[in-house]
Amino acid sequence: MAVPRVVVAGLGPAGADLVTSGTLAAIERIERRFVRTRRHPAVTVVSDARSFDDLYESADTLDEVYRGIVEELVAAASEAGEVLYLVPGSPVVAERSVELLGSDDRVEVELLAALSFADLAWARLGIDPVAAGVRLVDGQRFAVDAAGERGPFLVAQCDSPDVLSEIKLTLDAGAEPCLPPDATVTVLRRLGLPDEVVEPVRWVELDRVETDHLTSLWIPALAAPVAREVARFAELVAVLRRECPWDREQTHESLTRHLVEETYEVLDAIDAVAENRPGAYELLEEELGDLLLQVVFHTTLAEEAGQFTLADVASGIHDKLRARHPHVFGDVEVAGPEDVARNWERIKQAEKGRESIFEGIPTHLPALLYALKVQKKAAALGERGVALPELPALASTDVGERLFALVDEARRHGIDPEAALRAAANRYRRAVQEREAAGPPPG
Repeated sequence: MAVPRVVVAGLGPAGADLVTSGTLAAIERIERRFVRTRRHPAVTVVSDARSFDDLYESADTLDEVYRGIVEELVAAASEAGEVLYLVPGSPVVAERSVELLGSDDRVEVELLAALSFADLAWARLGIDPVAAGVRLVDGQRFAVDAAGERGPFLVAQCDSPDVLSEIKLTLDAGAEPCLPPDATVTVLRRLGLPDEVVEPVRWVELDRVETDHLTSLWIPALAAPVAREVARFAELVAVLRRECPWDREQTHESLTRHLVEETYEVLDAIDAVAENRPGAYELLEEELGDLLLQVVFHTTLAEEAGQFTLADVASGIHDKLRARHPHVFGDVEVAGPEDVARNWERIKQAEKGRESIFEGIPTHLPALLYALKVQKKAAALGERGVALPELPALASTDVGERLFALVDEARRHGIDPEAALRAAANRYRRAVQEREAAGPPPG
């Protein structure tokens, strides 16, 4: 049996006058016709075509739209033998549905050449894209498609102010801004039509620009590249959140156990590094990745709730570290690590408006770590510590007092009591295991 066939043709970037003769001939020859959307000036050249605009209205994500288009085209081609699929512009420029269709082995795909919006953009901008090394990216996927690059960029499918706002947030999110506030970019709208616009715009005003489905953006160059791997990773987590049944069910609360477990696995990997075990750094890299997943997952949930993004988290910790290191980024002088710690606590207390230095200590810390934290805070206030009391009898309260005093003694001698306790427990465990393996004594 012949493989079902989908012929993909472009309607060009503007009106019917820019539709190629090859596309017109395909429209005339192939009876079963589809158009990705009727929101295009040249769609008047085709009649009796099924539009996928209803998928755009019913689906939750663009990925669902494109996969739905592919499924319907494959089904129609299997039934009719050959179908025609018409897309705005060129079928090989910024057409995700065509990408998916081309990788589907259920059908044979033929692509007909057509003009794209980019061809008109080069003419309006006076740019040779090859000589300039232009990167063509999708505005809907800018953070990923532009990652690691400095430009220049021609950004397609900037069909709403939200898309432009996301592009601006992506480029403004890093420690080093990718574009200064006084930079100028160019908005191109409805190229090839009588009301086309080619408008220079100040970067700070980009998210206030009027847009439509025929809008693109020219960014000449960036001062710093967009982060690559983190952007790809964040997008992957968002996809899992949408498409994996387990990920869809998770909440901040349900992930708490995983966050704690991954943290302790990182601590185990750090022990392996300290002991120079083979493969220790590979293990640490893996465990840090698992811990990063928890951070990005919680951030994804917060973004869904409209609270904050990964960029906000990165920007917040960047600004916090700068503010709490005035001896590095300001004119404050310190004599050593103790001064740094005292300055940190004073700045933190002032930032958060706390009346007590003890506010903000997590109540869910392990008991010994909590005691150590409290004693460190007290030491920062100049407290001399606690003395081991004389106890006439043993009681729960007395044991607590003794443990608290022992933690204080360990702190003053530079010993981590949590690590010391864990090491003692491990020594005891090994001793018991040795006796267990040896079996019961003879006789």
